[in-house]
Amino acid sequence: MSIKIGVTLHPQHMTAPEYLKAWQRADTIGVDSIWNWDHFFPLSGDPNGAAFEGWTVLAACGMRTQRTQIGNLVLSMPYRNPALLSTMARTLDHLTGGRLVLGLGAGWFERDYREYGFELGTPAERLRQLEAGIHMVKQRWSQDEPKPLRGSIPLLIGGSGEKVTLRIVAEHADLWHCFGSPSEWSRKNRVLDEWCMRLGRRPGDIEQIASIADESSEAPIRDMRPHYETLDAYVASGAEHILYGWAVPFDFGPVEDLLEWRARRGSV
Repeated sequence: MSIKIGVTLHPQHMTAPEYLKAWQRADTIGVDSIWNWDHFFPLSGDPNGAAFEGWTVLAACGMRTQRTQIGNLVLSMPYRNPALLSTMARTLDHLTGGRLVLGLGAGWFERDYREYGFELGTPAERLRQLEAGIHMVKQRWSQDEPKPLRGSIPLLIGGSGEKVTLRIVAEHADLWHCFGSPSEWSRKNRVLDEWCMRLGRRPGDIEQIASIADESSEAPIRDMRPHYETLDAYVASGAEHILYGWAVPFDFGPVEDLLEWRARRGSV
């Protein structure tokens, strides 16, 4: 099995030209996917530093790439109108030649909601909004024109809650992403498999994605080679797609190490 490699480029503490340059660099060196996030403020460093809105960035930078999948990791459904989001996604799907993955989640960063006037609600309420939003998005795709290029758009759902979130993943997702150490990620993956079996879905139908670094880390990995065993552990636990996320300065050395790691696995 060929492992996919992706990058999450944090849209904070940089200029727009710097950010676009990083997207284009990622597109040319051989990664399979490029992602950003859906936050209105930085998650690390100066909390009032520069930040850019995720969907706008996705459209602008995604249009300047040629080959990679693109997506948000993940859009917060409670402050995204699902019907409007469905047509925005259809539009970008067509403009990028079918490279879009629609990443969705229940949201968590309180400041985003408070300062922009959205109701945070309880975790249970946000999960209900997530699932209702997914149904609305799919409904609109089935009736609005033009249809998505592949009839639908792949849905990525992010999260790790064992009682509700992973049930929603099992029922609706084409891709799943979760943070955590290899052992933590592996346990969540087993729970997801159990949900799939309960709902009559094959676990292999959902592409499983793990991150080698936490999204809010202020200490990016400078040399990926000491982490090769950790990467192997994720793959042994079922990960098919490995992401590395970091912010400026956008040093691509660790990403090149990731690509080297994949090449070595393929040559064994």
